[in-house]
Amino acid sequence: MMMMRKMMMMMMLVVMMMMMMMMMMMMMMMMMMMMMMMMMMMMMVMMVMMMMVMMMMMMMMMMMMMMMMMMMMMMMMMMMMMIMMMLMMMMMVVMMMMMMMMMMMMMMMMMMMMMMMMMMMMVVVMMVMMIMMMMMRMMMMMMMMMMMMMMMMMMMMMMMMMMMMFSA
Repeated sequence: MMMMRKMMMMMMLVVMMMMMMMMMMMMMMMMMMMMMMMMMMMMMVMMVMMMMVMMMMMMMMMMMMMMMMMMMMMMMMMMMMMIMMMLMMMMMVVMMMMMMMMMMMMMMMMMMMMMMMMMMMMVVVMMVMMIMMMMMRMMMMMMMMMMMMMMMMMMMMMMMMMMMMFSA
């Protein structure tokens, strides 16, 4: 009978060991998965950022082009006026003023655009940060749970050992 009991105990121990191994494996897998998810998130964020920057560049280029065009048009108009008659000096002055105004307006618009873009980028970053934080917390929880389980297992094994010792 003693032998039987001892055999049983041994079996239980082996099973316990197996279970612990499996738990370890699971933990590793979970960690890997989490890491992968994090990496993916990071990649996505980077891509979004790059896209935003590209958009900004494009906008800038467009604005510059528009400004150039405007300038050209104004110049042409001025030339025409001059050729027509010198009496239109006042008119020319007015045109100059108008041009200045236009330029100012354009500048303002550009500034606004830039501001908006920055804001958007900031928001995106904030969102991503939040998600990351959540992930980290989840991971911590998982780890804690696993640790608890392991501790329990250890205790059980200890008990088993003690019992075996005393039973002999």
